[in-house]
Amino acid sequence: MALLNSLASTLESYRGRDRLIRTLGYCCQLIGGVLVEQFPTRSEVGMRLLAVSAQLSHCRTVLRLFDDLAMFSYTKQYGLGAEEEDVLIRWLSVLGNMADQLYYPCEHVAWAADAKVLHVDSARWWTVSTALWGLSLLLGIVKSLWMMLKLREKLGSPTATFTSRLTRSKRRALELQLRSEVLTLLSNLADLANAVHWLPRGVLWAGRFPSWLVGLMGTISSLLSIYQAARTGSQAEANSP
Repeated sequence: MALLNSLASTLESYRGRDRLIRTLGYCCQLIGGVLVEQFPTRSEVGMRLLAVSAQLSHCRTVLRLFDDLAMFSYTKQYGLGAEEEDVLIRWLSVLGNMADQLYYPCEHVAWAADAKVLHVDSARWWTVSTALWGLSLLLGIVKSLWMMLKLREKLGSPTATFTSRLTRSKRRALELQLRSEVLTLLSNLADLANAVHWLPRGVLWAGRFPSWLVGLMGTISSLLSIYQAARTGSQAEANSP
């Protein structure tokens, strides 16, 4: 019953619903791709799962038509990151916000072109939006690597001792932050692999992934995202009075 209530609560929020749709879509693509490629006798089931995956992906694209304002609010609030202590993290975040902000309108134009609302080349706009997504992921990867380096330095410094309960608490917080950055790094790497795959052929491994591998990379990223969200929620409940 508790699991059912938790799932219902998750589905009531936009981010929770999006994570679930994303995970389900990539899982369908993973299983469908394996069935089509490895089990010819079950290719019909595989094709149906791939069709479900495509529809779930389209669903997320339509829902993202309403994300611009939220992204703009976040970008405006962060600004130039004046409160950020680390200069590199500050500018990586600013550039990442810019890439994310530009991604949405480009994807909207591509969607509108596919829907015959606009008479433009949708392939070109899909390429631009995918490139912006890939740039955002790449900036996030560099950011996570830099954060991991800084956190390891703090954990290995002479001041990071166990001489008091307060110090132990701080060390525990640093370890949790480091673990979170590792998970974010792995998630971004999996998504970046797919982002490159969806670029025009001739760019690295673009167009070379079979459907099941795209599904696998997306499933890994989605499950890591769900795990991090669940852990953040648990920590928030534990810290609440």
